[in-house]
Amino acid sequence: MDDIKLLEAVERYINGQMSPDERVHFEQLRKTNTEIDQLVVEHTYFIHQLTHHDEVRQFKAKLNDIHIDLGEQGIIESPRLKGKAKVVYLVNKFKRTALIAASIAGITTITISSLVWSLSSKAPAKDIAQLSRKIEELNRKNRELDKEIDQVKTTVSTPTTIIYKKGGTGFLLSTKGLLLTNAHVVNKASSVVVQNSAGKELAARVVYMDLARDLAILKITDSSFEAPASLPYAIRRSSGELAEPVYTLGYPRNEIVYGEGYLSAKTGYDGDTLSYQIAIAANPGNSGGPIINRNGEVVGMLSAKQTTAEGVVFATQAKYIHQALDSLKQDTAYAKTKLPAKSSLKGVDRIQQVKKITDYVYMVKVN
Repeated sequence: MDDIKLLEAVERYINGQMSPDERVHFEQLRKTNTEIDQLVVEHTYFIHQLTHHDEVRQFKAKLNDIHIDLGEQGIIESPRLKGKAKVVYLVNKFKRTALIAASIAGITTITISSLVWSLSSKAPAKDIAQLSRKIEELNRKNRELDKEIDQVKTTVSTPTTIIYKKGGTGFLLSTKGLLLTNAHVVNKASSVVVQNSAGKELAARVVYMDLARDLAILKITDSSFEAPASLPYAIRRSSGELAEPVYTLGYPRNEIVYGEGYLSAKTGYDGDTLSYQIAIAANPGNSGGPIINRNGEVVGMLSAKQTTAEGVVFATQAKYIHQALDSLKQDTAYAKTKLPAKSSLKGVDRIQQVKKITDYVYMVKVN
């Protein structure tokens, strides 16, 4: 029975009736067992010979039919045989073909039988099943290894070999790791990390960008990010007031820097209604820093500096931060995100406010 199953497997392989997995396993078996490979070769040759013989026989029969038909129409002269003469004629006509076919069948049968007999004690059908299980087990282990490699990739922080060419500042918008910065800081970035006040780098990616308003929202993707329970400041919806005292925190250097000033105009450069003009000291790296009033409310985000005037910078108005998040919430992954609406810093002195906010302001590094 095992021999028959082996032959059936060979015929299914030759006829292309195996599933893709069976075919892969059987081809692997052919590579490791030369006798089975030889059996496939012999059986393929046998089938080819039978097919060829059948084609020749059909061709000759067709020629004979044409010959008889032409003879009956009188186009050619063909004596018609009757009775025993016709039988003898047919026997003589196909005797050679029949002998050849019988010889091929006999020789091939003997060859296959001897080969199957020699294999029966070495490679029973159950070995094919065992080999299939081994190959499947190997494939399963490879898939598990690939999965582990992918998991390692997602947990590893940004490689130290990356050289960050520019940067700025950003601050948290939610406890889930959404962070706001300027679009010009991260535009066309191939990789982004953010660094907290303790110097720890965390992998991040851009999830929203508005170049017209110079806004970008990042998502901290690093698994080591520790989400805070809440944010101490609020994002105000209404516009800031002229002469309103404000301050900012940012990273123009490798440590956080404090600066203070006031809202000097309710429009930005050349009357730009998207931004405020702020009288405050700022340097490269401050871009993306929060502009905060005395109640601990974010009234804007620092975005640019006027080069022709000292101490004049511009900040994107806070209401556009709300609009940016509304646009991001169209993505179902962020649909439930809410900006902090209430400040816990109202009435707290400036020094304590800065201490509480520092942990939520990040350096943004871009390559």
